[in-house]
Amino acid sequence: MLAASVLWGTTGTAATFAPDVGPLAIGAVAMGLGGLLQALVAAPRIARQAPRLRARRATVLLGAFAVAVYPLAFYSSMHLAGVAVGTVVSIGMAPLASAVIERVMDRRRLTRRWTLGAALGLLGTLMLCAAQAAQAPGGREQPSMAATMLGVGLGLIAATTYALYSWAAHRLITQGIASRAAMGAVFGLGGLLLVPVLLVTGAPLLDSGSNMAVGAYMAVVPMFAGYALFGWGLAHVPASTATTLSLLEPAVAAVLAVLVIGERLPAVGWTGIALVLACLAVLTAPTAVPGRRRQRPEGVSTAAEYTVARTGPGRVP
Repeated sequence: MLAASVLWGTTGTAATFAPDVGPLAIGAVAMGLGGLLQALVAAPRIARQAPRLRARRATVLLGAFAVAVYPLAFYSSMHLAGVAVGTVVSIGMAPLASAVIERVMDRRRLTRRWTLGAALGLLGTLMLCAAQAAQAPGGREQPSMAATMLGVGLGLIAATTYALYSWAAHRLITQGIASRAAMGAVFGLGGLLLVPVLLVTGAPLLDSGSNMAVGAYMAVVPMFAGYALFGWGLAHVPASTATTLSLLEPAVAAVLAVLVIGERLPAVGWTGIALVLACLAVLTAPTAVPGRRRQRPEGVSTAAEYTVARTGPGRVP
């Protein structure tokens, strides 16, 4: 999950090398081609598990629809409301949306640990985005109130759809479908839905070699490789935890902006990064249960069998 978030955090820096490509084209080429690549690589597993996927077609279609909507809403939100506002709404609100979805759909209760981690991460993201907004070039035209409100609305849509496809993929995986097959089916169908958008808006991607390189990088590295890691992680953690861990993405983006683009980050921004890291530490640290006995190996059901499993037959423990 954290490795995926690091890859996603490179997209903002990469997009600066293709300033003439619009947000719809960036979103369509990233998630569209990236999703089709996932489906292509996972095609044998998708074919083997096709009956299970058909039996859960409603979940697959819901996830695919969310995959198609998310990048269009996310990049348009940043374009209209600014990178700081678009990021904090789209990424920062996703854990809350995911928690609501899990509560409604799965009756899952939120732990104090998740609540603390989410609070730290959201506060850190707010501080980080405020710092980035304060460092914006003075000559940049400020978005109008109408554009900002529309951007916030699109950011909420992005947060909800991100939470939805995370939940859908996690639901498929926990119901016995391999993570690669589940991600390939959901993202492949979502990629197909994005192809018309790419055909209509993607002409600037072909205007220069740098634009094509940016499009290829966005599709292959952060989206294809990143979501392959994301799917593997979803087999081990709930969707609400996954979306909370993705709060690392804006922190990585801010650090890359300092190191690669040459932007400066004030103290409040570094404090925000520290809070995001604290959030990740809270969510990923192992939980020790006082007095808990060592877990028996799988398939060992009695104390005698457990002793034999540990020491071998005929030995004294």
